[in-house]
Amino acid sequence: MGAAIKGYGSSMAGQIIKSETEAEAAPRKLSREARRSQLIEAMIETLATRGYARTTLTEVAKQAGLSHGLVNFHFETKEKLLAETLMFLAEEYRLNWTAALERAGDRPAAQLDALLRADFNPAICTPARLSAWCAFWGEAQSRPMYQDRCGSNDAAYIQRLEHICAALTAEGGYPGTPARTARALRVTVEGVWLDLMTMTGPYHRDEALATVHAVAAAFFPRHFGEDGLL
Repeated sequence: MGAAIKGYGSSMAGQIIKSETEAEAAPRKLSREARRSQLIEAMIETLATRGYARTTLTEVAKQAGLSHGLVNFHFETKEKLLAETLMFLAEEYRLNWTAALERAGDRPAAQLDALLRADFNPAICTPARLSAWCAFWGEAQSRPMYQDRCGSNDAAYIQRLEHICAALTAEGGYPGTPARTARALRVTVEGVWLDLMTMTGPYHRDEALATVHAVAAAFFPRHFGEDGLL
């Protein structure tokens, strides 16, 4: 009987160990791309709470609920994970505004409205993402990486914004230089993004968008009001 109990106990222990091993292994069954995406999201959250300089792979692993070794397996160094995170954010942003333009149609005013609204899409205008962007913008050591990896995306966006402003200026007979108008709109968006990230009691995304629309209305009063496209 004692031997039977001992054998039963050994069997149960084996089952428990097996179950625990399977439970630990289950999270590892994600595909390589899914795991890398999980770690990039954890990096975004860590940048938001700890900033660029104080972010470590250990903190990212803790945020993701994974081992430090698994983070090292996928990215090897903090610099590689930071670079991949920046590329992810840049591509997410590019896909967001290009998709918005595709839905807008051919009217320059509708295209401009689509671009402005795209910057406040709840999917990309989150506290964590805004903080991550500001971490890359504000840290001197990250600027060369930002310029190298995101410069072409920025140039494409600026060129398209200037083109739209030029078309709308011509259509409405408005005064002003389209390139400067485009720059004023762009820095207003970046300014309210900074507000949303840094203010103790930030206003809502809708108020941020209304602020940008107010600037658009100052340049294109027959096409825009503070509520957007007229």
